[in-house]
Amino acid sequence: MTISLRDDVMYILLNKIHEQDSKGIHSVDFQATDFTGRNLTIADFLGHLDYLNQKQYIIADFSGNAYANQEDVPDLIDEETVDFRVANTFGAPDGPLPHLIKFKKAQLTEKGVKMLERMEKDPPQALMKGVSSPIVDKYTPFLEEVALKAELPDIFDARDLSTIVYRTMRDLMTTEAAKTVESELHEEAEEGATNKRLQDEIADLWKDDNPIVAWLSKVRPPLKFDADTFIFRVEKEGGLPRGTSGEKVINAVFAATKEELSEDTIQEVSKFLPGKIKDMWEAA
Repeated sequence: MTISLRDDVMYILLNKIHEQDSKGIHSVDFQATDFTGRNLTIADFLGHLDYLNQKQYIIADFSGNAYANQEDVPDLIDEETVDFRVANTFGAPDGPLPHLIKFKKAQLTEKGVKMLERMEKDPPQALMKGVSSPIVDKYTPFLEEVALKAELPDIFDARDLSTIVYRTMRDLMTTEAAKTVESELHEEAEEGATNKRLQDEIADLWKDDNPIVAWLSKVRPPLKFDADTFIFRVEKEGGLPRGTSGEKVINAVFAATKEELSEDTIQEVSKFLPGKIKDMWEAA
């Protein structure tokens, strides 16, 4: 089952677990009111916990189907070995359920603490404005590749910085060329492409979700700026985390993107990129 990973939900989960960390092995009761306005289903809630656990942001020993439906919930309980309780009250069409899902441990890893500290300094905008733009679970491999190569803390940074790199690329390209890239990312593989696992989802990253920016990119002619400006925009618009650089991010996004494109499209994109950026694209 595909879920959508959201930074506002991640923040709420990490923050509440962290509040209880001084207690060692402890119980944490999440209530529906913790996620008011988040439109969170049971499967979404469990999927976020499962992701945080699998990626070692938290220690939460549990068994069973993390994407359980209501009927599955009682099967997750192992009362003899666990002590992390999650009230199962989210999005149930017939009202709150009486069952508790229990986990043995509830604490943040060092990686989780760092992610929470970063979020506290720059809280997810959705906490103030509403539900965030989700990261669909099917394209986390693409974002994980970007995060790894760019030395980013998590896939949320990878998502935000990928969209900025793409926006900067589109500003240099004609509308027709940008549509060609979007179309190829969206459609099934052509012979020249090496890894077409994520076309639909990466195409969503390529398209700007700001309607005004998206409209302007269609009606205005291509902009002209040099490689230093390209790097500057990525660094300043993206708010780079410590430990990385604009060039690392650009190289990471370029490498992951080229895996999804045919050779003809790779060459077409190259024509619009300036100086050093063109060299980075061709070498990625």
